[in-house]
Amino acid sequence: MAHSRFLKDRGLTARMTLVMFLLGALFVALVVTLMYTFQNIAFFIGIAGIGIAFYQWWSSDKVAMRAMRAREVTPEEAPELHGMIDRLCALADMPKPRVGIADSDIPNAFATGRSPNRSVVCVTTGILQRLDAEELEGVLAHELSHVAHRDVLVMTVASSAGIIAAMLTRSAQFGGLGLGRRNNNNGFPAYLVALAISLVVYAISFFLTRLLSRYRELCADRSGAFLTQKPGALASALQKISGQMAAIPTRDLRAASAMNAFFIAPAVKGVDFKTLTSTHPSLEQRLEQLARIAAELGRPMD
Repeated sequence: MAHSRFLKDRGLTARMTLVMFLLGALFVALVVTLMYTFQNIAFFIGIAGIGIAFYQWWSSDKVAMRAMRAREVTPEEAPELHGMIDRLCALADMPKPRVGIADSDIPNAFATGRSPNRSVVCVTTGILQRLDAEELEGVLAHELSHVAHRDVLVMTVASSAGIIAAMLTRSAQFGGLGLGRRNNNNGFPAYLVALAISLVVYAISFFLTRLLSRYRELCADRSGAFLTQKPGALASALQKISGQMAAIPTRDLRAASAMNAFFIAPAVKGVDFKTLTSTHPSLEQRLEQLARIAAELGRPMD
C-alpha cells in the first residue's frame, strides 16, 4: 500500500471511523426520507448530488490548481523542491505526485487529487520564502500524508449528504421540482418539509465534516512528523505560518478562503465556537500533539 510507512494512530483512526459512520448513517437517513416524502424527485436529487460529489473528487487537482492560480513545475525549474519530495516519497514508499507552485504571498501549501497516482502537492512562493529546509520538509511530509491516505476521497464521500441537503434547500426555496408552488395545495406543506429536512441534515453534516477534517489534519501532522522524525521542524513551520498570516492583506486571505480545507493552515478561521466551524485544529492542539511525538522520539522541539 502507498501509505504503509506512515505510522497510524489507532485513537484518531477510531474517531474518524465513528464520524464517517455517523455521516454515512445521515446520508442513508436523508435518502430514505426523500424516498418516502418526495418519491417523484428523490432519485433525481440523489443522482445529481452524487454526480456533483464525483465531479469534485475527479477534478479536485485541476480545480484546486486553478483556484490558486498555480502552475506545475519540472525538476529543472524547482530542483530543491523536487529533490525534497523525491526523498520523502522514497521514505513513505509512495508514488511521487506532481509538483506545483502558486505565486502567492500567503505562506501555505496543499495537496489534492483523486488518488496517489493522480495527485499534486503545491506550495506558495510565500512559504518558500519564509521556511527553512527542515520546516518545508515537515510541511511537505504532512501534505504527502494527505495524498497517501486518500483524504480528498474521504472528505468528498463525507460531504455527500451535505451536498444533497444543500440542493434540496435551494429547490425548496425557489420552488424547484414542484416543492414550493403556493398555488398547489400539496406544494406548500412539501416545501416546509423539504426545507426543514434539508436544513437539519445540512447543519449536522456541516459540523461532522468539520470535525472529520480536523481529525485528518491531526493525523497528517502525526504521520508527517514520524516520517521525518523531526516534529519540532513541523511545529516551527506551523508557528511561522500562523504568525505571519496576520501580515497578509485581508482581501488576499479572503480570496484564498475557498481553499481552507486543503491548506496546511487556514487562511481564514471559522467563527470560533471553540473551533466547531474550523476545518483545522487549533495551533495549540497541534503543537501539543507534536510535543508528545517529540518526547516519544526523544527529540527536542527546538
